[in-house]
Amino acid sequence: MPLDHNAIGVESAPYERSWTSKDALLYAVGVGAGAGDPLNELAFTTENSSRVEQRVLPTYAVLLSQVPGARRIGDFDPAMLVHAEQAFELRRPLPAEGSVRVTSKVTGIYDKGSGALVVSEATAVDPATGEPVITSRGSAFIRGEGGFGGDRGPRDDWAVPDRAPDHRVTYLTRPEQALVYRLSGDRNPLHSDPEFAARAGFERPILHGLCTYGVTGRALLHTLAGSDPARFAAMSGRFSSPVVPGESLTVSIWADGDAALFRTTKEDGTVVIDRGRATCLAA
Repeated sequence: MPLDHNAIGVESAPYERSWTSKDALLYAVGVGAGAGDPLNELAFTTENSSRVEQRVLPTYAVLLSQVPGARRIGDFDPAMLVHAEQAFELRRPLPAEGSVRVTSKVTGIYDKGSGALVVSEATAVDPATGEPVITSRGSAFIRGEGGFGGDRGPRDDWAVPDRAPDHRVTYLTRPEQALVYRLSGDRNPLHSDPEFAARAGFERPILHGLCTYGVTGRALLHTLAGSDPARFAAMSGRFSSPVVPGESLTVSIWADGDAALFRTTKEDGTVVIDRGRATCLAA
């Protein structure tokens, strides 16, 4: 069955998502906060440290703006789907616990030849006031679903600056990191089941793309925003290669005022998040 292009522009039913302090803490540990030194990042990994108020990593916004059970876009082998791009904008810092009301819609299905790129957007608002909290945009690449003669989609003019990065930050992921991260909601067996991973062409389960995204977001938060989530306004990037849990990740950052470009690579230089952009407001 081909992909359902009639899904484009159809808004989902509103979905209310709530989270607790424990959910936010689990997400932070899942993306590596406190790894190597549990005394680091206590604001994100504990709720009862002396004189430390719990705060929430900005990238948690991506999970909070997901709508489960949104309209199906066709029948395809889920092992052929990979997360391709992710972006979000935050209107205000996330509280340690709270709720949002989320709607989503498919905004485009593009023909990439070997596969289809399905682009979606979600908006999360305060249930009490209706004020926007999060805007999230993402895309999924579905192998084998291209070749239908459609538009290839917009081009991105991102380019590596012609100078050395202003910052390089390296974090080591843990061998069991995918097993922890999946507890925040993404139970895709690609990240835990060796047989499922083999069907998708991988020798072993890989790290969630959004976990790599969260690790990268931590580097941006601490480097560009002084570890203050209130200054972290936006982030986007394209997933370009898988990460195996236990590999190290280096985030190269080119800063320019409130805006920055970034790229995340593995130890061998393989780019895993490309075309990165971030906006962190001045103190």
